[in-house]
Amino acid sequence: MTEPTIKHLDKVQAILKKNDFQTARLIPILQEVQEIYRYLPREVMSYVAKELGMPAGEVYGVATFYAHFALDPKGKHVIRLCNGTACHVRGSEPILAAVREKLGLAKGKNTTDDLMFTVETVSCLGACGLAPVMVVDEETHGQMTAEKALALIDKILESEKA
Repeated sequence: MTEPTIKHLDKVQAILKKNDFQTARLIPILQEVQEIYRYLPREVMSYVAKELGMPAGEVYGVATFYAHFALDPKGKHVIRLCNGTACHVRGSEPILAAVREKLGLAKGKNTTDDLMFTVETVSCLGACGLAPVMVVDEETHGQMTAEKALALIDKILESEKA
């Protein structure tokens, strides 16, 4: 296992103990593990499987089935932009392009090299009346424009410097 992974195994072990090593608690266990790493490293999923006495493929299957789980590192700040019908019609694509350009994200790349930002598109955020909608760190922002989106990113960058 890699060094960053090893240093958190005591926390993973505490999560397993708290859940009484019950396989029926796999989803809550994985949710808590993801809170530590901001994603589910393969080595840690294998460790969880071993400790729960279950096949690693079963743990991996659960992690890949649910959209909530991430198998790749995510940035400290996650930006989700809706690309559903209402948001798309009201201009979500130019917002996405501006955000990706601002963060220097090439096509196919969703997370900045410094792990500060992850940009994701989602099919629907359930706030069609506010279209286009963007969620930044679980805070919903409606009637977005490229300018508003870039201002939000600038605000985050300023707060990170402080």
